[in-house]
Amino acid sequence: MPITVAILLNEVRSNKFRKTVQTAIYLPYFLSWVVLGGVMIDILSPSQGILNQVLNFFGIDSIFFLGSNKWFQPTIIMTDIWKGFGFGTVVYLAAITGIDLSLYEAATMDGANRFQKMWHVTLPGIRMIVVLMCVLSLGNVLNAGFDQVLNLYSPQVYETGDIIDTFIYRIGLIDAQFGPATAMGVFKSAVSCLFISVSYYVAYKFFDYRIF
Repeated sequence: MPITVAILLNEVRSNKFRKTVQTAIYLPYFLSWVVLGGVMIDILSPSQGILNQVLNFFGIDSIFFLGSNKWFQPTIIMTDIWKGFGFGTVVYLAAITGIDLSLYEAATMDGANRFQKMWHVTLPGIRMIVVLMCVLSLGNVLNAGFDQVLNLYSPQVYETGDIIDTFIYRIGLIDAQFGPATAMGVFKSAVSCLFISVSYYVAYKFFDYRIF
């Protein structure tokens, strides 16, 4: 999502429109999930939420997005994308501005259209930044948005909404089972370290990229 939006914004000719959209999609990144959680609970409410009111207007029954095991995971994924993709978009836009403009001029002289320029110039030009972002994000893959899930889930969706961190939180701080909670925390840290090491090796082996 961030790569796609960054490339599309780069193709926009109006600087005013581009900056307006950039600001609008970047703003949620600065808000905590304590604030956004309350906003999403109001928006997705099965009785008063604006989204369900729109569905009811079209004759569709209300959906309990945050209380249904069927809908909770897609809701978490979509809200996480909505909150975070603005930051990635800004990073990739900055990378795109560093691409040599002579490459686009050469592509134009060779008869390349806009799509071909994006595919053969823009994407290869930001390849290293994409690899870097992947390496950095793999270390957090097991976190899965603890603050987001904690503010949005309930016992009704423990079956599909529980993650490692919320489970550790419940058994460690609420049930006072400190031993198992510590063991799971150490295991999660070890797996995260393994993910980072493997991703760094792949980045160096196949893309000749080094962070240090």
